[in-house]
Amino acid sequence: MDARRRRRVTDFVKGGGPYVWITAYDCPTARLVDEAGVDGILVGDSLGMVVLGLPNTLGVTMADMVRHTAAVARASPKALVVADMPFMSYEPGPETALKNAAKLVRAGADGVKIEGGAEYAHIVERLVKAGIPVMGHIGLNPQRILTLGGFRMVGRTEEQKRKLVEDAKALRDAGAFAIVVEFVPAPVAREITRSVDVPTVCIGSGPHCDGQILVLHDVIGLSERPPSFAKRYADVASAIKSAVAKYAEEVRAGLFPSREHYRE
Repeated sequence: MDARRRRRVTDFVKGGGPYVWITAYDCPTARLVDEAGVDGILVGDSLGMVVLGLPNTLGVTMADMVRHTAAVARASPKALVVADMPFMSYEPGPETALKNAAKLVRAGADGVKIEGGAEYAHIVERLVKAGIPVMGHIGLNPQRILTLGGFRMVGRTEEQKRKLVEDAKALRDAGAFAIVVEFVPAPVAREITRSVDVPTVCIGSGPHCDGQILVLHDVIGLSERPPSFAKRYADVASAIKSAVAKYAEEVRAGLFPSREHYRE
């Protein structure tokens, strides 16, 4: 892909990777991850946990997603911007999904992501027919943790493996341009990747997908309890605490503001 122009959905093709995806939820961090050279930015409903302090993603609303998608879009990134469809924004049916997906596109998203497999293929098909690109999401679906019994690996049984491959094919047939594969055994992710001719993007599912995605806060050390499959590349939390502690120290000692920081 030409790094000098804005990414398009059509740039993401089988065999063209590995593609680098990361989450972002506001304008400053979107600008930074884009300058770092990622291929895609996901405005994830994970913002509920890493930004809003919620215990899971179920409390994230369409208003939250629209606001944060618009903030990311204001960074004018070259990376493709995909926004999560939050819990209950698409499950009621295709027309509800279309109405809500349109809000995210108008806010600046290049496409939307939907959790679920074959059971939501008709939703994907409706959005794609309306001109809205869709990224699928199979394996661990955080929006289904109440039925899954928590954040657990999926795909350990033969039945689950079969279902995951069927789900991937159904999403591909419905028109999904890519599929996130979350927290499944690496051999299963490899089988899923081989079974479809659209790119797969792994999170916690090993090296065999066409790309990888992680939550920004896990990567930079801002998450309190990062998942076991995430890798921390920096300790931004310590840098923030150190800077603010120094600021507080200087204020209390009468050192800030100094003469260069104000006018008479």
